[in-house]
Amino acid sequence: MRLLFLGDVVGRSGRDAVTDRLPGIIAKHGFDFVVINGENASHGRGLTEGHFNDLKAAGADVVTLGDHAFDQRDTLSYIAREPTLIRPLNMPEGTPGRGANLVESRKGLRVLVINALGRVFMDPIDDPFRAVEAAIAACPLGEQADAVIVDFHTEATSEIQAMGFFLDGRASLVVGTHTHIPTADHRILKGGTALMADAGMCGDFDSIIGVEADEPLNRFLTGIPSGRFTPAEGEATLCGVAIETDPRTGLVTRMFPVRIGGTLAQAEPAF
Repeated sequence: MRLLFLGDVVGRSGRDAVTDRLPGIIAKHGFDFVVINGENASHGRGLTEGHFNDLKAAGADVVTLGDHAFDQRDTLSYIAREPTLIRPLNMPEGTPGRGANLVESRKGLRVLVINALGRVFMDPIDDPFRAVEAAIAACPLGEQADAVIVDFHTEATSEIQAMGFFLDGRASLVVGTHTHIPTADHRILKGGTALMADAGMCGDFDSIIGVEADEPLNRFLTGIPSGRFTPAEGEATLCGVAIETDPRTGLVTRMFPVRIGGTLAQAEPAF
């Protein structure tokens, strides 16, 4: 099975890039399943129902969230009825929505998608390691699930790498989101799990992590906010990771970083 994961979609630029490019990418490389992190898709914070539907129409099978999951108030009303919108698993009990779900691919294969928040340099949250472990134990790779994708939304690359080693052999892909900076550490671990510390973002890289540079720079220089963060609206680069799994085990045989369009060096899957 061929699976594509795209990192945090940031604002209009990121949404437009997904809408314009994703259908062609799916057709060109024969992807069976696509996961997109959409937690910054609506004006840089959260995800409205309309923008969720846009990502789905472009080809996303599942959309994941993160620490900005509920920054758009309408998310509270629609997340409960959207089984392919996944918020962090380790949020407090009673939080609307679900943190993991088994979703059928285009070819009828079963993909378990899990979203979790990290704890290093992040707001206090429940233990992501035990929460993810319990979700996988309830739907094991190679048994109930043909593939398992874990979107670990966290600040520290060490924490996402730790999650990868913790789940080696039990997940197909463990990938970090949140920093918006694509890392160069993509690899397949000894047990067959693909790991990448951060997928990067789908947004305008002529910016500071997808935001027009003036206000973040002002805050670094003065410590005093002078306005809102505004998503940059230049041409976006689609960043993420692609994997191919063994149909018998769900473990990974090949993986490739993805950087398409915009200002970053190009990298496409070599399937």
